[in-house]
Amino acid sequence: MRRFILIILLLLSGFVTAQDSISVISLSEYLGYVKSYHPIVKQANLIINESEAKLLKARGAFDPKLEVDYDRKKFKNTEYFDKLNAAFKIPTWYGVEFKGNFEENDGVFLNPEADIPDGGLYSAGVSVSLARGFLINKRMAMLKQSKMFVKQARADRQLLVNNILYEATLTYFKWLKTYNEKRVYEEFLVNAEVRFNGIKKSYEVGENPAIDTLEARIALNDRKLNLEKSRIKFIKSSLELSNYLWLNENTPIEIRDNVIPDIDTFQTVDVTLNTSELDIESLDITNHPKLQSLDYKLQSLNIERRLKLNNLLPKIDLQYNFLSETPEIARSFSTSAYKSGLNISFPLFLRKERGDLRLAKIKMQDTKFEIQTTEVTLKNKIDAINQELESFIAQNEFTRVIVSDYGVMLQAEERKFFLGESSLFLVNSRESKLIDAKLKAIALENDFFNTKAGLFNVLAISDIDIN
Repeated sequence: MRRFILIILLLLSGFVTAQDSISVISLSEYLGYVKSYHPIVKQANLIINESEAKLLKARGAFDPKLEVDYDRKKFKNTEYFDKLNAAFKIPTWYGVEFKGNFEENDGVFLNPEADIPDGGLYSAGVSVSLARGFLINKRMAMLKQSKMFVKQARADRQLLVNNILYEATLTYFKWLKTYNEKRVYEEFLVNAEVRFNGIKKSYEVGENPAIDTLEARIALNDRKLNLEKSRIKFIKSSLELSNYLWLNENTPIEIRDNVIPDIDTFQTVDVTLNTSELDIESLDITNHPKLQSLDYKLQSLNIERRLKLNNLLPKIDLQYNFLSETPEIARSFSTSAYKSGLNISFPLFLRKERGDLRLAKIKMQDTKFEIQTTEVTLKNKIDAINQELESFIAQNEFTRVIVSDYGVMLQAEERKFFLGESSLFLVNSRESKLIDAKLKAIALENDFFNTKAGLFNVLAISDIDIN
């Protein structure tokens, strides 16, 4: 009769009592919180804001300008001079600037060239850079580069967001791994407790030797020890996961004890990370954000090269202004009254300009090499990860069979033990092998998940499936 009771207890060893209400957070829900509220993701948006601010600053170089220059000197009741010069300037895209001017001068000691009619003198004209600065100049280059910086900032932002999502995904997979390990030890702790109680009762009725109870207690305490270690690992991984969870921009969230990961993540990981329909063979690597960022950088450096090349030309600035006392009469501006000027300068050796041009070309060549290296590196990484994922399919199948076989061997050994044809030592040994096999399966699954996350990171996929 007691043998029958022992068998019943052992058959119920897999039974787990009902737990308190628990909540499951899936990978997609978790990444949704990270992408929406994590401060580093918000910080990545500042890159675009900064580049847009620089673009606004560059556009300011083409803003119309109102200038007023007033100068007066009076000494010992004598007005030496009283000069007013007001101008309105309109810069344009090319090296042309339109200008309207009003000038009024008075005083005893005025320079003769400053003598103008009593009502003041109006002028309207244009300033043109005929060589250096006509097709491209510093303000044109700054505006073009600022537009490139905005596009580059968007690509860089995608890379930053992708990196934080990648790190958060690895943390979730680690959390899932420690949770599965804890479940394994909890399951086999129940087995060890049931087995110890059954053997203890058998010893008390004289059916088992005392050494069996000692061995059963050693196995029980070993399971308790391993469960405690796994519990601490799970707590630590939960706290690591909490680093990425924020309810809003200012409120971090701490994972509670009743929140667990989704144990069916294997079925949804591809959909969540948007790698389910990925065709490696037809993948266009040129659309990768890293390559796009480098391409925008190269275009910006090319603008700088054109500017340095333009600086090799002589500086020839021409000004021509029509003069009039009566600006309200349009025909009063004529070629008979004008003010013009010509300014020419040209360094004899151009060493500074040639040095700047050479440096610009070197920067461009360096960026081209970086693009080539990055493209090859990305292709090799993607190919290596793809082959690794294919290998995991075979490894997972091998591991599944091994776990199943160890489970069958444990059941057979337990039946032999019930019949008195085996020993508790062999049962514990079979059970330890099964535990190791399950832990290896969990580790292999975690490696598979990390490799999937690595593919997600290399491809820089910032779009995730958020439920």
